[in-house]
Order: sequence, then structure tokens, then C-alpha cells
Amino acid sequence: MSDRMQAYIEQLGRQARDASRVLATASTERKNAALIAAAAALRLRANDLLEANRIDVETVKEAGKPDAFIDRLMLDGERIEGIAGAIEMIATLPDPVGRLLARIDRPNGLRIERVAVPLGVIGMIYESRPNVGADAGALCLKSGNAVILRGGSESLNSTRIIVDCMKEGLREADLPEDAIQMIDTSNRDAVKYLLQCTQYVDLAIPRGGKGLVSLVRDQARVPTLLHLDGNCHTYVHADADLDKAVAIVENAKLRRTGICGATESLVVDDAVAADLLPRLVDRMTDCEFRGDQAAVTIDPRIKPASEDDWDTEYLDACLSVRIVDGLEAGINHVAAHSSAHTDAIVTENADAAACFLAMIDSAVVMHNASTQFSDGGEFGMGAEIGIATGKMHARGPVGLEQLTSFKYLVHGEGQTRP
Repeated sequence: MSDRMQAYIEQLGRQARDASRVLATASTERKNAALIAAAAALRLRANDLLEANRIDVETVKEAGKPDAFIDRLMLDGERIEGIAGAIEMIATLPDPVGRLLARIDRPNGLRIERVAVPLGVIGMIYESRPNVGADAGALCLKSGNAVILRGGSESLNSTRIIVDCMKEGLREADLPEDAIQMIDTSNRDAVKYLLQCTQYVDLAIPRGGKGLVSLVRDQARVPTLLHLDGNCHTYVHADADLDKAVAIVENAKLRRTGICGATESLVVDDAVAADLLPRLVDRMTDCEFRGDQAAVTIDPRIKPASEDDWDTEYLDACLSVRIVDGLEAGINHVAAHSSAHTDAIVTENADAAACFLAMIDSAVVMHNASTQFSDGGEFGMGAEIGIATGKMHARGPVGLEQLTSFKYLVHGEGQTRP
């Protein structure tokens, strides 16, 4: 079985490599045509996708998965339209391939250009959200990369329909269908062989929980772009506008609890904690608050937190609460427990905001805004393929530009090196 699985992955890799060579030089017009046709195919097959998704959702419900997991998996007409709209948005964005990044004119007459080029073949490994397959396929197509999708087994039926629609777009634009492929099996060995397929795969990107990311980090032989868990913080400073803070915290936590940009930990300056916390608990009635002793003393509806709570990505309606004595203590707590994804400060004090923005070393740091804005679409990138929490190659939302590398083109007139 393992030999067959390895051969299957290598076959997908060869097909992706061949397709990537065609896609790398495809015109912007053809790539955009493929995206627009794929969006149209998704709308045309919306009922098929809803039925496939219904089967996926029923399966995970029977398995006892939590509500937040089911919400990430579930599709409806509005979400399908959102997927199609995101694909069309990517078609309107500038083509990142071929951009002139730098030009160097040497004294010997050589003209050197640094230009953006596709990465090649990307292995995209993700969990329950079926829209990730469409986002990744569209972003890779527009940036000239072939992609091999490995969605979670719980979304296998939904992913098949989405990939069929993406392939329909490629066919209509006379581009190779193998530019977007999926690993059509729930066998976990497939991930291992994809991560070790150094002959064909140029980059692996995991998008999911800590377990998935750790697996990719530990098993990969190909380069990786890691997305660690989203233990995001919102710090309410002593000089915050509390009306603004209540609205921001509620949105940052509860708009969608299952996304990586949701705030998981609230840090509050003790100067405003007695006024702020009861208002938040009154307003966020569906949320469980877990706080330190000071927070519990202020509002007994807050449950005592354990040490594990400060480092937990709940992905659910649960929020840890830590009260601190001033800006320095707030920064220290966030720095100690953040997963380097997204952290925010709420304050009307420009100096405090500037200090927080400078001192917090996360991929995205915000001032007076919900952490749920940490998203490629909200950053004007169209859809995103993930949030990179490392510091190499790409950081923060990974959109079109981050899916390119570069090469040097050297133009001469017969120069030889002395």
C-alpha cells in the first residue's frame, strides 16, 4: 500500500511540474479567464456542492465534532457566493509574475534585472474549511504556480466539487488541468509522501491546527511556509475608549470563533478593568470568560483560569482574561504567550500605541481594530493561502506576491570577466 501511495503522489507531482512550466509563462488574460470561468462553474454547480457538503457535515456531526469545527466545514449559498466572489476578486488583482523588482546598471555595461517568477509546485495541506481549496487554487493559478491540494478527510466530498470547478476554468482557458490537483484519498500516508516529494514539490504550506503544523514541520523534506496557531491577544490600555473597546473585543472574539484571527486572550489594564469587564460579560452572553484572580474578583461570572489558558487557542466562544499593571506588563504578557500571529492594542494614547506596535514581534500588530481583520482579503490581497507566522520569505497574510520568488536576468553586449 505504501509503495502505491508513494507512486500516486509522485504521479501527481510529475503532472503538476509539467503544468507549472506552462502556467509560468501563461498570459495574464488566460489566467484571469480561467479564474472567471471557475467562479461561474462554482455558481452553476452550487447545488452539487451543497449536497456534497451536506454529506461531509453529517459525517462529522455523527463523529461528535464540536460546533466550531462544523461551522468551519459548513457551506451555504452565501458562503459559496463568497468563494466565487473571492476567485473573481483575484482575477482583478495585478499579476505578480514578471514584475521588475530591481535594476542594476554596472560600470562594465551589464544590465541586471531582478524579476518575479512563480515558485513552481506548491503542496497545500489543510483541514476542515473547503473554501481553502478554492482560495489556494485561485491564488496559485494567478501567481503561475501549480498546486496539489490535500484537504482534510472530513471535507473530501466538498473538495472534489470545488476542484472540478477549478479544472473547468482551466479547460475553458486552454490551460493544463493538472495545474490544480487534489489528493483524493483520506490515507494519512499521502501527506508524508507529499512532504518528502523533493523531486517535484517546491513548497509545502500547512493550514490548520497545531497538530497539523507540527506534523508538517517534523516530517517535511521540502521547504515549508508554516502557519502556527492563532493565540491572538487584544490589550485594552488604560487610555482606551471603553465603548470602542467593547465593540472591538466582541467582534474580535465572537464574529467567527473558529478562525485563526479570532482573539483568544484579553489583556486589560487594571485602571479600566472594573469598568470594562462587567460590560463585556453583560454583552458577550454566549462567551465563557476565564480570568485571573483579579478578574474573578471584579466579576464572579468569570471562571478561574489555569496556566494553560494563557497559551490556548480555543477556536470557540471562550476567552481568557488577564489584568495587568500598565503598558509594560501588558506588552510582557502578550510577548510571553502570543503565537506571533496577530495582536492588538486598544488605546487613544498615540505613544502607547506606538510602543506596543514596535515591541510586539508578531506577523500582524494592530491599533484600535479587531484582530479578525488579519486576513488577506481585508488587506486588499484578494483571498489568502494562509497567515505565515515565521520570518523567512513571507510573513502575515500570504497572497499573490508572497507566492513568487525571483530570478536575475543579465543583459550584456559581449562582456567577458577579466
